Amino acid sequence: MTANRRRRLLTIGHSYCVDLNRRLPHEIARAGDWDVTAVGPARFRGDFGWHTLEPAPGELCKVVPVPVRFGRWIHAMRYGRELSSLLAEPWDLVHCWEEPYVAAAAQIARGVAPDVPLVLATFQNIAKKYPPPFNWIERYSMARADGVIAFGRTTAEVMAARGFNSAAVKNVAVIPPGVDLTQFRPDEARRAATLARCGWSDGIPVVGFLGRLVPEKGIELLTTVLDRMTSQWRALVVGSGRLEEAVSAWAGRHADRVRVVTTAQHDEVPAYLNAMDVLCAPSQTTPRWREQFGRMLIEAFASGVAVIASTSGEIPYVVADAGLLVAEDDLPGWQHAIEMLTMEQARRCELARRGRERAESVYGWPVVARQHLDFFERVMASRRS
Repeated sequence: MTANRRRRLLTIGHSYCVDLNRRLPHEIARAGDWDVTAVGPARFRGDFGWHTLEPAPGELCKVVPVPVRFGRWIHAMRYGRELSSLLAEPWDLVHCWEEPYVAAAAQIARGVAPDVPLVLATFQNIAKKYPPPFNWIERYSMARADGVIAFGRTTAEVMAARGFNSAAVKNVAVIPPGVDLTQFRPDEARRAATLARCGWSDGIPVVGFLGRLVPEKGIELLTTVLDRMTSQWRALVVGSGRLEEAVSAWAGRHADRVRVVTTAQHDEVPAYLNAMDVLCAPSQTTPRWREQFGRMLIEAFASGVAVIASTSGEIPYVVADAGLLVAEDDLPGWQHAIEMLTMEQARRCELARRGRERAESVYGWPVVARQHLDFFERVMASRRS
């Protein structure tokens, strides 16, 4: 490689359909001497409805939408033949932001040239035994990988315990997802506007929930605890899922005290977070799931919102001392924590300050992008040695 040649990175992931999720390739392009191409589905259905991949103003990476097949079933989703043409180009490294056991990961692993390093990424923090063909896909993808990014300590521990026999085992980096510190920030004007839309102007603290309305996310625990509260509170629930009907029925019993938003778009989430005084993340571990990271936690940190979270999975490592941790099934503990923060403004403000500092120092996209670049350098050096 000549001294002046810029290196070329191809990064692929279905989450790139949302422009906020493309901050990683954008910041990598900004931070290093890399030309970055980000590939995602041309159209994809996510947690907030259908998304169409379009470049955003000012993006420093090249954005390429590729049609996909079986997009409704992420495990079976495959990119169209346009991806094969892209993979055939000369790259210095290919980064696959798809779980190693899904069909798209095997497609990418197969298409990468033998002399090009491949880095995979995973959130999986339970030692699952996948049925065929997904167990075959995972073994194939991991055998081809030169490195793996684990999005948390619990994920890295599971990888080590499973003992994949490939070069990737020697090159594992624990790097968290990032948060956009400009989109997610304390904003009093945005807070006032959102509270006004909710019809609230009395200063009563707002307890918030952001995420899927499913049992494992703990919304049922939260509603039970709120019913027991002795302090004044309002509740703002933002999310969708199979418990929507039950949550809406619960909200109906509380009249103007509760608002449930099931149709929020990605770009509306920062405003809803600004309206919250406390974000609750009462995730509940099941035999087949524990919290893999909790993106809403770092979004709340960045927004200057005090956080109370359970001890499920990766959460204690994400929160550290920037929020309150409560055991998953400790209803009295949850009630005490929420009542304390709704009654003690000074305590809320202190946690909000800690959270923002943690977002800036640990989870800001420039920090996370630098960690990715350092890892890419390590992987390429391992290939050369």
